[in-house]
Amino acid sequence: MAATYYKLSCYDEANGVYGHECVNELIASRLMNALCIEHAPYRLVHARITIDGQPFETWLSESDSFRKQGQSKMALARFYGLNRLPGEGRLEFCQRFGWGAEVQKTMLVDYLIANRDRHGANLEVLKDRSGSIRLAPLFDSGLSLRFSTFNSSQLADVKPTGDVVANNFLGTRSLEQNLLRFVPPGLGIARLTEAHERAFFQGLETALDGAIQGVSGREFARFLWRMIWERWCRYEDFRDSGRLQAQG
Repeated sequence: MAATYYKLSCYDEANGVYGHECVNELIASRLMNALCIEHAPYRLVHARITIDGQPFETWLSESDSFRKQGQSKMALARFYGLNRLPGEGRLEFCQRFGWGAEVQKTMLVDYLIANRDRHGANLEVLKDRSGSIRLAPLFDSGLSLRFSTFNSSQLADVKPTGDVVANNFLGTRSLEQNLLRFVPPGLGIARLTEAHERAFFQGLETALDGAIQGVSGREFARFLWRMIWERWCRYEDFRDSGRLQAQG
């Protein structure tokens, strides 16, 4: 039976449970599902939990292990360290193993959701009993969608298409530079449309209430959609104008 994982948003002793990382996981999951990009599906759970004897009523993200029976996993950073050739860069390494398309799709997703934390353990390698090796489905995308914005004045300062400096294991630290330099036009993904807004945020307004002080869940959901949509339109502009070029 597959293991099930639960994850809080943020917690500290002074503020308790706060933020919206667990909701972000579900939004990212719905986005990748719409684009036909392989990922770990997430669900949102309303739960009563206890931390250090203190009860909380909150939201959790829930996901099942994507490992099949007989599979083992390893962080991509460790796998790279153990198996790279002398002088071989990280992108070259992924190309050698045939993972170029998966890396490009990851860079696109991270750009669309402004993900700040695709480090070397947020990408994993799966190996089965026959020795076959592949990249794992995408997972752990919660540090995205302005996760560190907590009030209306901070939100008002956010530019939906602004670049984000990220803790990327692959490519550059700039999400936009990764998009421009490494993501080619033909990714073989589905197209995002404005009709996806309802599907992405269905049932999430209550969970987003209170995530941003002074902003209703409905308003915040609308902002997050505008952010995703404007970034998608920017990607399409770059792609259609021929400015997207794969360089390794």
